[in-house]
Amino acid sequence: MSTFSGLNAATSALFAQQRGLDVTGQNIANVNTDGYSRQRAELQSVGGSTVPAVFSVGDKVGGGVSADTVIRIRDRFLEGRAQNEHAAAASLTVTQDALGQIEDAFREPGDTGLQSQLDTMWAGWADLAKETDQQGSGARAQVLERTRTVVDSLHTTDRTLDQQWQQTRDSLGTLVADVNAAATSIADLNQAIKRGLSGGLPVNELADRRDALVMKLSEQVGATSALRDDGTLTVSVPGATLVDGTSTIQLTLQGAATSATVAGDPPRIVTSPGGTQIRPSGTAEGDLVTMTDLIPRFRAALDGIAAQLAGQVNPLHQAGFDASGAAGGPLFVPSTGAGPITAKNIQVAVTDPGKLAAAGLSSTATGGAVSSDRLNAGAIYQLRLDPAGADATYRKMIVGLGVEASVATSNLKTQSVISTQVDASRESVSGVSIDEEMTNMLKYQHAYAAAAKMVSAIDQTLQTLIGMVG
Repeated sequence: MSTFSGLNAATSALFAQQRGLDVTGQNIANVNTDGYSRQRAELQSVGGSTVPAVFSVGDKVGGGVSADTVIRIRDRFLEGRAQNEHAAAASLTVTQDALGQIEDAFREPGDTGLQSQLDTMWAGWADLAKETDQQGSGARAQVLERTRTVVDSLHTTDRTLDQQWQQTRDSLGTLVADVNAAATSIADLNQAIKRGLSGGLPVNELADRRDALVMKLSEQVGATSALRDDGTLTVSVPGATLVDGTSTIQLTLQGAATSATVAGDPPRIVTSPGGTQIRPSGTAEGDLVTMTDLIPRFRAALDGIAAQLAGQVNPLHQAGFDASGAAGGPLFVPSTGAGPITAKNIQVAVTDPGKLAAAGLSSTATGGAVSSDRLNAGAIYQLRLDPAGADATYRKMIVGLGVEASVATSNLKTQSVISTQVDASRESVSGVSIDEEMTNMLKYQHAYAAAAKMVSAIDQTLQTLIGMVG
């Protein structure tokens, strides 16, 4: 090995160790930067010449070290696992939140819930059944007011569920717009990374930004990614490819704009152009399930309870007689005047307390006198005990809602543990460890000092040689 070749090897060592120190400093500087992947200078031995040439002399010793490449430390398997687990956690989070809001809409258990108001209404009929006054105007007014409260509660719950549906759709529309913007940003970063790699420029920070956007899309729509040979990423969702190199497709939200038409035209996310329906996971899946299953299901159950209540009370009320001895009419009717009774359109048909059909006997049966037997009021009160009545159905629905919400909470807790474990595994690979970086810093520092010592030794050798031949 010649003196000058040794000097060249020592110089490359100085440069390589300095590069290692620079990378270590970059890692330490970004130890708390969210989404940053630790970097490492790849040191590679520079071999001697393997090409024979005339008059060439080789000593079979290498030419030093190269540190031209700085890589990110990433595990593609863990990245893909994290994308799937984060999508599952996001979907379960939306489901849990939606069920919690549905529980809030029913306000159970509590004094303002429908069950408490039904109990109060039935108690009013019991008080009316015990009334000894011929007219019983006070008890009648109480029953009518409590019945209106039940109807108002049905309206309020239905309206709250409708508002929740509309807010969910608005939120999903915003999410779709955000997904389109993120996909465009990923395509732009793909192009910048591709150009950077072609020109030998550093692209690690750009790749970190791109991976952060992919993880965001994973949580939103369940996107997954695949690395291509040119350094670009392909980002896909079930049913479509969002980003292919530097090109993208957009997503749009189609379907019912109001909860009234969701059955015939369910909300869905499709590609534009193409109109291909995708099958997202993540937050989008949770929102779609909320709009097409959870809220419609509980609104339909509430409609059934309103119809069942009317179906129980109306026949008995029509079979009784009011304070004037006239036959009673239906107590509950639809506000639309026709069609089935629902939680939205149910209303109390009776406006005059005296028109409540509390008596069970007509004036004909009592010899022309107005009946004050209150038998019909007692019969209506007994409806609360019907095992197939509205009360029982409502309690069963609330219990089912509670169980479903509890299961969703349990599933989310389990999924959160899995996601945390996967993130910890990712962090152990790509995260910055201060202890490790301090060790690397000392390693590069000592190697740099040794290379500098080598330069000094070669310099002294050259001075001695020049002095001897001078």
